[in-house]
Amino acid sequence: IGGRVLAPEGAELIMEISLAIRHRMTSTELAKMLHPYLTLAEAVKLAAITFDKNVNQLSCCAT
Repeated sequence: IGGRVLAPEGAELIMEISLAIRHRMTSTELAKMLHPYLTLAEAVKLAAITFDKNVNQLSCCAT
């Protein structure tokens, strides 16, 4: 796992990505972490899910 954040509110995401890198998490493990709904952190979950699932086949809730 690695990550880059380039966004006005990117600081909100970097800690979660850093934690995943530090603990050598897989994309599946990262996707299974708790991610607050309707926050920028949920974008990390959605990005992790797309490593294992076709984004075109995901439901509106990305499960």
